[in-house]
Amino acid sequence: MTEHNEQMALFQLLQNNEETKWLFAIPNGGQRDIRVAMNLKREGVKAGVWDLFLPLPRGRYHGLFIEMKFGNNKLSASQLAFGQYVVEQGYKAKVAYSCEEAYNIIQEYLK
Repeated sequence: MTEHNEQMALFQLLQNNEETKWLFAIPNGGQRDIRVAMNLKREGVKAGVWDLFLPLPRGRYHGLFIEMKFGNNKLSASQLAFGQYVVEQGYKAKVAYSCEEAYNIIQEYLK
């Protein structure tokens, strides 16, 4: 499995869940040619922004950000900064190393 596959599996698991219908991916990572990367940057893609966002308030949180990682991958400095920033702004932010972990984070958030 890869981070890509884990994320696809998560969306497959959640495809019929009405509460997560607006969960979406933020295309910040991945290998791209220089022209595509430059265009995405011009469109507002920013380094460090996490992979997934659920724009659904729960309890004291305005929404949920999830950063998908795989294997021994760690958060980059810009990802750490983004995570700290969104928490300070009232969002929940969690890192998941598998589809199952991300699914459990979402289920716990929805309670």
